[in-house]
Amino acid sequence: MPIDPAARAAAALPTPDAAAREHSQRLARHIHDEIAATGGAIPFSRFMELALYAPGLGYYSAGATKFGEAGDFVTAPELGPVFAACVADAVAPVLRQLGPSALMLELGGGTGAFAQTALMRLMELDALPARYLILEPSAQLRERQRARLFERLQPMLFELVEWIDGPVPHDWNGVLFANEVIDALPTPRFSIRGREVMEQYVATDGERFGTQWRPADSMLLQAVRFIERRLGRELPDGYTSEVLPQLPYWIQAVAGGMQRGAMLFVDYGYARAEYYADDRTDGTLRAFYRHRMHDDVLAWPGLQDVTASVDFTALAEAGLSAGFDLAGYCSQASFLLGNGLAGVLSRIEQIGNDEERLRRGNEVKRLTLPSEMGERFQAMGFEKDVEFGTAFLAGDLSHRL
Repeated sequence: MPIDPAARAAAALPTPDAAAREHSQRLARHIHDEIAATGGAIPFSRFMELALYAPGLGYYSAGATKFGEAGDFVTAPELGPVFAACVADAVAPVLRQLGPSALMLELGGGTGAFAQTALMRLMELDALPARYLILEPSAQLRERQRARLFERLQPMLFELVEWIDGPVPHDWNGVLFANEVIDALPTPRFSIRGREVMEQYVATDGERFGTQWRPADSMLLQAVRFIERRLGRELPDGYTSEVLPQLPYWIQAVAGGMQRGAMLFVDYGYARAEYYADDRTDGTLRAFYRHRMHDDVLAWPGLQDVTASVDFTALAEAGLSAGFDLAGYCSQASFLLGNGLAGVLSRIEQIGNDEERLRRGNEVKRLTLPSEMGERFQAMGFEKDVEFGTAFLAGDLSHRL
């Protein structure tokens, strides 16, 4: 079994403390045991699922700090209130169209920062939902969200918030919002070897993890061939990347019984032609640990985020197959500019505290500059029997899909 070289990228990363190392070793033993029980190797997507979501041990299901300067990465809502306020401006017209029984569902609530600002802004816009639902798999994050919202929201807003364990279990009308969620879906890895499609597996020698390639199953094979047909060309020999064959089923599951409403996804990624560009020969998979991006995704399971960029063309296809219309697709910068950023900038100028005004100005720069989040992150919206397309008029890029 080929084992990755000992001189891995992780050697240059900060060393976890003793408690963190012990936690990672517990999860590693759990993964080693599953590999041994299933014949010596598991698909990389399964390794990623365990590393991120194994109950009580995975990166997103355990209690380590993930967001902010003390964590491994910073998301847009954690920078400050600007992002959430603009999203609230974008979805408020949809909530008004749906009436007083409309729901809002946030997938993955982070620290609760997004919900806090969004609810306050929706109240200002007279567009509050009947309930604000948070689908959060981490018990620790749920408690952190609950404490923050209880402390910082007035009681009538806090009472709107409800944590759920799965998709809305009944027919509903409303808005579904997900920021940096799809990039964390466990993804298969494929490689073209002599015109055959191979799938990456994770194996073990009992102590270390390594990778190997096996023939792809029919689902992955068909997904790769579909990509090639849509690109109008074969992927070259040795080309390695990621694909999410399960994305259409995931969209259908999380939307659940939505009868009318809108979905908004914000994430980093590309349209398909750029995602599978000739020079992107090793895919987009990477890990984040203590604000350092690196490519050793097998290191320190449970202590680092493992992520892949989003193929927004595939996301558009998945939304359409789930019965939605594409409302629009644009860069994060264009989306914010088209949904209230001018008003936010005006309010920032009125802040009397110089330090706070500078902080908010820097937040806007990080959200919108091409060298920061402005172009790397994209926004995509879907609509069903509502009008949501106006949220994307500032710079719609749907023609690139």
